[in-house]
Amino acid sequence: MLKLLDRLLSHDRPRSPWLALALVTIFVVLAFAPFLFPGAKSMSVVAKILVFVLLVASYDLLLGYTGIVSFAHTMFFGIGAYGVAIASSGLGPGFTAVGIGLAAALALSTLLSLLVGLFSLRVKAIFFAMVTLAVASAFQTLASQFSDLTGGEDGMTFKPPPWLSPSFEPFETEVLGLMIDGRTLTYWLLFATVTVLFLVLLRIVNSPFGRVLQAIRENDFRAEAIGFRTVAYRTASNVLSALFATVAGALLALWLRYTGPDTTLSFEIMLDVLLIVVIGGMGTLYGAVVGSVLFVLAQAYLQDLLKLAGPAVQGVPVLEALLTPDRWLLWLGVLFVLSVYHFPTGIVGRLRARAMNPGRPRTNPHGS
Repeated sequence: MLKLLDRLLSHDRPRSPWLALALVTIFVVLAFAPFLFPGAKSMSVVAKILVFVLLVASYDLLLGYTGIVSFAHTMFFGIGAYGVAIASSGLGPGFTAVGIGLAAALALSTLLSLLVGLFSLRVKAIFFAMVTLAVASAFQTLASQFSDLTGGEDGMTFKPPPWLSPSFEPFETEVLGLMIDGRTLTYWLLFATVTVLFLVLLRIVNSPFGRVLQAIRENDFRAEAIGFRTVAYRTASNVLSALFATVAGALLALWLRYTGPDTTLSFEIMLDVLLIVVIGGMGTLYGAVVGSVLFVLAQAYLQDLLKLAGPAVQGVPVLEALLTPDRWLLWLGVLFVLSVYHFPTGIVGRLRARAMNPGRPRTNPHGS
């Protein structure tokens, strides 16, 4: 059993008992989430966690393992969502329409990521980042203006396949206290897809190809000097990252039965992805899991926590002004700064470092 699990994880073990416990807990909770959290809001939160795990892990392949900073990742995320939405609206609800839309989205993402990689990865990192930012902004503008095709700023709604419709109920009675419907099946489709693709990403980063990417990240001149075509490897990493992001966008569209510029193409989503990568730990796919859980939960429930804390500090001038639900973005920023300060290598990096050096004393960074 342990050997099979080790093979599934591509021999990339958590290497920390606390990290292993956290990952197992997250996996079990997400697998049985419909039974544990049947509410509409809680189910939306766990579904968003699944989508962000795949989206962030795909971006970590680019940033953490290859050392490429790109701001066009949400463009491919949006292409996946719009591909499914446009195909389902034009061809009618059904898995055939979803398949055609996803295939067209993957083809477009492959073409765009290949072009961006070939034309931009030869330049310095900061110039590549600026090029991807310009391309992503242009694509968002096009999606907002082609209202006949994309719905413009309002976005577009569509009907999912009948089996994934909320009205579909395969069983007449409840199963373990839960009425299984199309919404539940959609969630488990997300869970199964994200789990499989995450394991595929683990296989990629722990393959010889992934080792070359890490060598390029550490020293691209040395990697090129020993015979590796760094531009080709970077382009391949860019394409693979885009394809996984495209699937994540398609999954989000299936869950929401809607897509629009704000849900998939906004720069705020790109910033969220960057924050999660830093919080979880760059170059550790497990960081995408831990970071996504913490960040999405903070986004969803920080306001509720502040509502509970408000009455306790009522009448205290400064705290009453700070502990209000309207200040949740401020506290989210504070939590991010604290996490970066205390976990400079990310949560996963810190846990692995402690597991490797359990008796090593903490040193003062100022030398005192």
